[in-house]
This record gives sequence, structure tokens and C-alpha cells, in this order.
Amino acid sequence: MKQRNESFPEDFILTGFTKYPWLDLPLFCVLLTSYMFTLLGNIAIILVSQLDSQLQSPMYFFLTNLSFLDLCFTTTTVPQMLFNLGGPDKNITYVGCMAQAYVFHWLGCTECVLLGIMALDRYVAVCKPLRYSVIMDHTLCLQLAGMAWLTGLANSLLQSTLTVQLPLCGNQVLDHFFCELPGLIKMACGDTTVNKLVLSVVATLLIMGPLFMILVSYGYIARTVFQIPSAAGRLKAFNTCSSHLLVVSLFYGPGIYIYMQPSGDGPQDLIKVLTLFYCVITPMANPFIYTLRNKEVLGALKRLLRKAMSSKRM
Repeated sequence: MKQRNESFPEDFILTGFTKYPWLDLPLFCVLLTSYMFTLLGNIAIILVSQLDSQLQSPMYFFLTNLSFLDLCFTTTTVPQMLFNLGGPDKNITYVGCMAQAYVFHWLGCTECVLLGIMALDRYVAVCKPLRYSVIMDHTLCLQLAGMAWLTGLANSLLQSTLTVQLPLCGNQVLDHFFCELPGLIKMACGDTTVNKLVLSVVATLLIMGPLFMILVSYGYIARTVFQIPSAAGRLKAFNTCSSHLLVVSLFYGPGIYIYMQPSGDGPQDLIKVLTLFYCVITPMANPFIYTLRNKEVLGALKRLLRKAMSSKRM
């Protein structure tokens, strides 16, 4: 029992930015504000996509999935981070830490695959517009979304289960804001070669695979757009794709830097900042990127607000 307690402590201490204690209060305010905007923005996208009959297309089906993912993604980490920043207690239980690692990596991997699927959807919409509704029917959309969620779950079960089995030898200090696999692997006192190898291989497949599909899809899209004779047609096609490309850049940029070096060789403070960016800032920015650059979503929001106002007057 003593050996088990040493290998698997009851809780962990999350250091965060303990080197800079003056950052706790401003970071708490930034995270709380970002989280509130994330909740409001993504819930609005989900409601608009579900309630407005003009947004019942595959694009908005996948956008609803993305918004739901972002809600879960931030809720997995941000409340714990706010709790730790708001007081002297920087602990998280062992069970809570492992559950957080499982869910976080499930959702993160799912989003990688879903962004690739959304690029495929844009390819069909732009390059094969006459057959779009036939090819991207409801059944196929459900299958593609289900594949993304199941792929993320399978990856999480593999990676997190391998990490849970690593002995910690009493190590309790986790140099991060929350429980993420590279940090947990770095804490282990046993041989982590297999964990690092599996994490590198799977991360490469699940990040570079969808990214390759995105780049190929947009290569075909660009070729098709340049063949459109009217400037208005080219602008409309560009606007339907630019929001997705911006979201991809915000999500994949930090993710590639962090997970292509799972041994934690990079500067830890930089890794923390990049992690905050893709798990807090990007989910907050996604709904605003899609609404501010999408006239259909803005129109749907206005229609729903008008209906809400008219119902209150009655």
C-alpha cells in the first residue's frame, strides 16, 4: 500500500505561473472573461444553427459540433484553473487529474479530425455545388461526425491509459495549469520511451493527417475559386472558407509546437502560454470568427432577436 501511495499520490500540485505570483489576479480576470464569452458565443451558435430553418445545412451541422466541442473543451480545464488562481489552494485530486487528461485529449483530438472534415465539406460545397446536398447528406454527416468523436475517444483511451500506468515515485508537482499528458509523462520516474514514442507517432498522424487533408482540400478550392468568372462569386466562395482557415490556423499552430515535442524539450513557460491560447482563446474566438464573417449567421441572429423582442411585447 505504501508503494502504491508513492507511485500514485492522492493529489497533484499545479504550479501554473508560480514564478510570477503577480500574474494570478490579471490571469484570473482574463480567463473568467474569456470563459464567459466562450459560453455565450458557442451557445448562441448552437441555438441559431438549430432554431433557424435557413441554417439546416452540413456546414452548420459541423459548426454546431465544433461549438459543442469548444464548450466542453474549455469547461474541462478553465473552472479548475480559475479555482487554482482564485486562492492559495493549487491542488487537484489524482482521480480528477486523470479524468481531466482523458477528457481533454478526447476533445482535443476530436477537434483536430473535425476541422479536417469541415475542410472536406467546404471542398464539396465549392467544387461540386450542384451535387453538394446529395453527397453531404444527413447520414454521411452523422457518420463523419461520429468518426471524429470515436477517433478522439480511441486516442484518449490509448494515450491516457499508457500514462496512468507510469510510476510517479511520490512526485506531486505538475508544472502546468492543468493535467496534460506531456506534463504527466515528464513527471514519471520510470522508463517513458514507449509513452513518448506513441505520443509522437499518434500526434503526428492525428495532427498532420487532418492538416494534410485541409491543405489538399483548399488547394482544390483555390483552383476552383480562381476559375469563377465574377468577382462577386469569388468573394462569396472566399468568405465561406476564410473563417474555417482562420480557425484552423489558431488551433493547429500551438498544437503542432506542443505535441511535436512531447518530451517537453521546449521552454515550459512558452508551452503554458501556447496551451492557454489554443484551449482558452481559440474556443472563445471561434464563434466570433464565424459570426462576424458570415452574413447568414448574422442574419439568423437578427431574426431570432426580432422574434424574441416581439414575443416579449406580446
